[in-house]
Amino acid sequence: MSFIVCIAALCFLMFVAYRGFSVILFAPIAALLAVLLTSPQSVLPIYSGLFMENMVVFVKNYFPVFMLGALFGKLIELSGFAKSIVHSVVKLLGASRAMLSIVAVCALLTYGGVSLFVVVFAVYPFAVELFRELDIPKRLIPPTIAMGAFTFTMDSLPGTPQIQNIIPTTFFKTTGMAAPILGTLGALFILAVGMTFLNWRRKSAIKAGEGYGTGHINEPEPVNLDHLAHPAIAILPLVAVGVGNLVFTNIIPKLYGDTATVQLTEQAKPIVQPVSRMVGIWAVEAALLVGILMVVLFAWNTIRAKFAEGSRSAIAGALLASLNTASEYGFGSVISALPGFLLVRDALQYVPNPLIKEAVSVTTLAGITGSASGGMSIALAAMSDQFIAAANAAHIPMEVLHRVAAMASGGMDTLPHNGAVITLLAVTGLTHRQSYKDIFAVTCIKTLAVFFVILVYYLTGLV
Repeated sequence: MSFIVCIAALCFLMFVAYRGFSVILFAPIAALLAVLLTSPQSVLPIYSGLFMENMVVFVKNYFPVFMLGALFGKLIELSGFAKSIVHSVVKLLGASRAMLSIVAVCALLTYGGVSLFVVVFAVYPFAVELFRELDIPKRLIPPTIAMGAFTFTMDSLPGTPQIQNIIPTTFFKTTGMAAPILGTLGALFILAVGMTFLNWRRKSAIKAGEGYGTGHINEPEPVNLDHLAHPAIAILPLVAVGVGNLVFTNIIPKLYGDTATVQLTEQAKPIVQPVSRMVGIWAVEAALLVGILMVVLFAWNTIRAKFAEGSRSAIAGALLASLNTASEYGFGSVISALPGFLLVRDALQYVPNPLIKEAVSVTTLAGITGSASGGMSIALAAMSDQFIAAANAAHIPMEVLHRVAAMASGGMDTLPHNGAVITLLAVTGLTHRQSYKDIFAVTCIKTLAVFFVILVYYLTGLV
C-alpha cells in the first residue's frame, strides 16, 4: 500500500504538470497527500521541517544561477546580439544546410549561457525563413530546435552553464567541467545520430511530396536585419561566459582552499562555506556576471530604453523556473522519506551497475516530472549517498557520476508534459500530433547517448 501511495503521488504530479497547472502549488499538495495517507499526524511537521527546508536549500543554492542566466539571455535578446549570431551562422553554413544551421546556432547560444526559452524565440523566425525557402515541412522545425537547444549543450558538453550541469556539483563535489572526454564523446554521439535522423526525416518528406505546408499559425514577420551588431562583438559575451567558467573553476579553489571561513567582526558568527560543494555554482555565477557586463558595455545604447522592463521580465521568469524546480525538489525529499520509497530503493539494489542504476533512476524521475532539473534533483536528493557509496566501491570517479546524472536528466525529460516542449510547440504554432513524434525520437537519442557514454567508460576508462 505504501508503494502505491508513492506511485500515485508521482502520477498525480505528472498529470497536473501535463494539464498546465502550477507545480509550485501542486507539488506540496501531492507530497502532503502521500504523507496524509501514510502517517496523518506527520503532515504539518513534514511540510515545515522537510518540504520547505529542502525547497529553501534548493533556492539558496541555485536561484542566482537561474537569475543571472535569465538576465544574460534577455540582454542578449534585447541587444540584438542573438539575431546577429543566428544570421551570421546561417550565412556561414549556407541556407542549403538549413537543419545544420539551426542546430548550430541553438547549440552556440545555449552553450554560451542563453536560456533554452530565449533560444526558441530568437531562432524560430530564421528557421521559418530557411524551411520555407527550401520547402522543408514546418513540422520538422521543433525537433531541429530541440536537437540544438535541448540536448548536448544542455548537459553533455563540459563547462556548459545550463542548470542541468550545475546541480550535480553540489552532490558530488565536482565542477561543471566534470568528465570532459566522456561529455564531449556523448555530445558528438548525439549530434551525429541526431543529424542523421533529421536528414532522414527530411528526405522521407521529399520522397512523399511533402513541403513546408500552408495554413500555419504563428508565422513570424520577415526578419529585420537592419542595424545588426557585428558578429564578432555579438559573440564575445558568449565566449566570455565559456572562458570565464573555466577560469573561475580553476581560480576559486586556489583562492579559498577547501573551506572558506569569513568573520566580518569579532562579535559576528563565522560564515563557513565548503568550497568543494560550491565551486561549480560560484564559477558559473561569476562567468555569467562577466557576460552580462560585456553586453552592457557593448550595447548599452541599444538596451538602455528596455533594460528596466527586460530585467523585470527576466527576474520574473527566473523566479518561476527556480521555484518550480525547488517545489519538485521538496516533493522528492518528502517522497524519498516515505516507507513506500524504500521498496523503490531496494529494487534498485538489484541493478548491479552503479552507473546504470543512476542513469535509470534520474531519467525515470525526469520523465515522470517532465523536468530535467526537477527529476535529477529528486533522484540525487533521495539516492546520491547510495550512488556515491556504490561508485566508491567500484572505484568510479565522481566526475563520471556527475556526467551520467546530467546526461540522464536530459533524456526522458522531454515527454509530452515537459514545459520546454509545450513552449516550443506553442511558439511554432504546431501541435503535439504534428511534431511530437520527431521530438520524442530526439529524446530517445539523448537517452541512448547516456548508455553509450557508460559503455565508453567501461571499455576505455576515459573520463
